[in-house]
Amino acid sequence: MRFTKNAIASGVLIASSLMLVACGGDDGRNGAQGPQGVAGSDGQNGSNGSDGQNGSDGINSLISQHRLPVGDLQCFDGGLRIDSGLDDNGDGVLDTAEVDQSTTLCDPTQLNDDKNFNRIATYAVCQQLDASCDTDTETAAEIVAASEDGNVLIYTDSPSDSIGFVDITTPDQPTGLGALPLGGEPTSVAVKGGYALVGVNTSAGFVNVSGKLAVVDIASRSIVQQLDLAGQPDSVAVSPDGRYAAVAIENERDEDLGNGEPPQLPAGSVDIVDIAAADPASWAVRNVVLTGLATLFPEDPEPEYVDINADNIAVVTLQENNHLVLIDLTDGSIVNHFSAGAVDLNGVDTQEEEPALISQVDSLSAVPREPDGVTWLSSQYFATANEGDLNGGSRGFSVFDKEGELHFDSAEQLDHWVARLGHYPDGRSGNKGNEPENAEFAVFGSERYLFVNSERSSVAFVYDVADLRKPVLKQVLPTALGPEGALAIPSRNLLVVASEEDARDDKFRAALNIYRYDSAAAQYPTVLSTDREDGSPIPFSAMSALAADRLHATTVYAVEDSFYQRSRIFTIDTAEQPARLNKEMRILDSNDVLASLPAIALADSGVDDDHPSRVGVFDVADRAALVNDDKTVNLDPEGLAQASDGGFWLVSEGSGTIGDDNRPINSLNMLIKLSAEAVIEQVITLPGSVNATQQRFGFEGVAEQGGKVYVAFQRAWQGDTEPRIGVYDLATSTWNFFFYPLDAALSQNGGWVGLSEITALGGERFMVIERDNQGGPDAAIKRLYEFDLSGLVTGDTVTKTLVRDLMDDLQMPGGLVPEKIEGAALMANGDVLIINDNDGVDDNSGEIQLLNLGNIVK
Repeated sequence: MRFTKNAIASGVLIASSLMLVACGGDDGRNGAQGPQGVAGSDGQNGSNGSDGQNGSDGINSLISQHRLPVGDLQCFDGGLRIDSGLDDNGDGVLDTAEVDQSTTLCDPTQLNDDKNFNRIATYAVCQQLDASCDTDTETAAEIVAASEDGNVLIYTDSPSDSIGFVDITTPDQPTGLGALPLGGEPTSVAVKGGYALVGVNTSAGFVNVSGKLAVVDIASRSIVQQLDLAGQPDSVAVSPDGRYAAVAIENERDEDLGNGEPPQLPAGSVDIVDIAAADPASWAVRNVVLTGLATLFPEDPEPEYVDINADNIAVVTLQENNHLVLIDLTDGSIVNHFSAGAVDLNGVDTQEEEPALISQVDSLSAVPREPDGVTWLSSQYFATANEGDLNGGSRGFSVFDKEGELHFDSAEQLDHWVARLGHYPDGRSGNKGNEPENAEFAVFGSERYLFVNSERSSVAFVYDVADLRKPVLKQVLPTALGPEGALAIPSRNLLVVASEEDARDDKFRAALNIYRYDSAAAQYPTVLSTDREDGSPIPFSAMSALAADRLHATTVYAVEDSFYQRSRIFTIDTAEQPARLNKEMRILDSNDVLASLPAIALADSGVDDDHPSRVGVFDVADRAALVNDDKTVNLDPEGLAQASDGGFWLVSEGSGTIGDDNRPINSLNMLIKLSAEAVIEQVITLPGSVNATQQRFGFEGVAEQGGKVYVAFQRAWQGDTEPRIGVYDLATSTWNFFFYPLDAALSQNGGWVGLSEITALGGERFMVIERDNQGGPDAAIKRLYEFDLSGLVTGDTVTKTLVRDLMDDLQMPGGLVPEKIEGAALMANGDVLIINDNDGVDDNSGEIQLLNLGNIVK
C-alpha cells in the first residue's frame, strides 16, 4: 500500500517604503547674512510598490509504505518498510531513485514453541584415545567444523597438537574416526569443499611467532598442503562463496609479562588466502596490516576472531583493543573500523566471597565490551560475544551494523538468566561473570537463530533474531564444561557446541555437545527460579537435598550446601515444567540457639589439639564462624525433611577429620530443628564418643518417622567398616546406630562409594541414594536402595534391596553423567524425584537435573 502527501509552498510578499528628508537654505559665502529663509512644506508620500510575484510550488514530499513478507531479510517474521523522499519528477509516485530514507518496523517476534533444540548426545573426546575414556590424558574440543554434507565433525585438540574427526551420520550415536597430528597447536578450523583449513600455531614463544594453514583432505584425513602465515593464527573463516579464507593472526601477548597489558610486539594482522582454485597448491596468502586503527594500543592490534558475510566483507574483533575492523577480502582494503564501545551494567555481582554469595546488586559503569567471537547476521548486521579480557567484562553480547551503529546490547541479561537456572559462576563475579565466548548464526526453516556460548556458566543461549535489532531469548541449553566453538548445521537440523575443559580428577571431560531441532518439548532447564519482589532473579545452585511437602502434592523443598554462606531453604513447585523455584528462606538463628550452644568435647576428657587453649572442638570461636551478625547462618546443609509439625529437620555435615593434620575439625555434625519459617529451634549433636571418631564424610541425609529422626552418614568413621544410620529418639533424647553395607567401588577410575540421602517410606522402611564419587565416563554407581529396620537392634547391619539403578536415567538427558546425586524425595502421589548437586558451578558445568522417576517404590 502506498500513499502521497503534498508539501504546500506559498509565495512571500515583500513591500518597500521610501523616506523623504527636508533640506535647509544655503548660507552665502563671505557675505553678509541674508534674511532667514521660509521653511518648505513636507513632500507627499510616495505610492506603494506593486506586489511581488508568488513563489513557485515546492517539490512534493512523499511517503511510501510496503508490507514485508515473512522471510524478509530484515524482518524475518514480516513487518513494514517506510520509504520517504522528494517527488523530483513530479509524477506523484515515490520511485526507487527518489527514496532518501527507509525505516523498517518489524512485527513482534513470535517464538516457535512447536520446535526446540534438545541435546541428543555428548561425545567425550577422550574416547578417541580409549573407547571407555579410561585415560588421564588431557584432551580438548575447542573449535568445531563439519564436512559439507554435515556427517563428519572436525574439531581442534590443542593439548595433543591434533585435530579429531567424529562421524555423526547417526547424530545421537557419534563415533570417533581418530585424530591427525599437525606438528603444532591447532587454534581453529573451517571447511571449504572436501578440505578442512586448520590454523596451526608453531610459534617458539610470544616474540618469535610463526604459524601455518594446514589443508587437510577430510576423506583421507591427511595433510595435502601447508601455507605459511604471518604469525600465530587464532581464527579461520571461509567465505560463503568459497573464494576466500581469512585468518586472524593474533600474536597474543604474554599475560605474565609486566602487568600483562599491550603493547607487546609483534603486532597482529589478518591473512587473506585466495582459495577459489580447486587445487590447494595454487592458493596464495595476502596480508592486511591493522596497526594505527584502534584508539587503544594502536601499534599492537590483537585480532581474536573473524567471520565473513555474503559480500566478502570480513569482520574482525580486536579484543584487547576493544575494536572492530571490516575488511574487503577482494582487495584487502579496510572499509570501516570503530570502537566496540562500553556498556553500563546494573544488578550484577562483582564480589567473590568465600564462602560464595550470589548478590546481584552492584552496578558497573562504562565497561569495555572487548568482543571475542563474532558472527554475521546478514550482510549488514553482526553480533559479538563480549567476553572481556583486560579491562572488560561486559557479560553480554551486542548487535552492530557495518557502519558501526550499536543496535542491541544484552547488558546484564545473561548474568540474570544463568542465576535463574542455577548456573551462575560466583567464582567469576570479580571478573567477567558468565563470560560470553562465541557466537553462531543460522536459519532453521522458518526461524533464524543466534547462538551465544557462555564459557563460565557452560550454557548456550538460543536467541530468535527475526528482528536483527531485537533478539528474543528462546532457550538455554546445557553444555559440558567450558563451551568454546559453536557450529550450526541447519541442513540436518543440528547444532554442535565444543567444550574444551578437561580434568579427569575433577570429574569433567572435554566434549562435543550435539543438539537436534525438532518438535520435541524443551528438556532444559529442569528448574527455573522466579523473580524477587524487586525484579531480580532468585539465584540458586549447589542443591544438596530434596524433601517432599506432606500436604501439597507438587511441592518439594531443597537446600544449598556449604559452597554458599547465609544458608537457604528453597520451595519448588513441580506442577510446572520446568519446575519453578518460587521461594527462598534464609535459615536464621533468631533465638540464639546455635549461638549459645555449649562447648562440646570430642570425648569425656578430650582436648582439641588444633586449639590447645580450650577443651572441645565446638566453642565460641566455632559458633562465631557459623552465625552472622544478621542472624543468618553458614552451615553445610546436606539433608532436609519436613517435620511432622510443619517445620523442618536439617542436617549440617561436619568439617574436618579427627587425627588428620590436613583436615582439622572446624565444625561438628549437627541435627537441627527449624520452624516452618526456617528459624532454628533446637540443635542436636552426636554423643562425645562418636564425635571422637569423626571423619569429614558425615551427615548426608535426614528423615522423620514414628517419633524418631534418622540420619545417614556418608562413609564409615574411625573404627567402623560401614557408614552409620543414626536414630535419634525425640521422646528420650537418645541416639542409636545401625550400619549400612555399601557396594564395592566399580568405577574404572577407582574412588569410593557413599550415601547421599535418606527418605522415609513408611513404617520402618527407608530409601537411600548410594553413589560413587565419579562422573562422566567414569561414573558407575548411582543407585537407590531400600532397607527396613524392623526387628533390628542397635549395632545391626541392615539388609538392602535395589530400588533402581539410576545410570540409564542420568544418561537419558544426553549429557555426561553428573557425579553428585544428592537429593531424593517421595511425593504424595508416589513419584520419586532426584536432583544432583552442581558444586556451585565450581569446576562443574552447572547442569542441574531434577528428574521424576515415577512411582517406583512398591
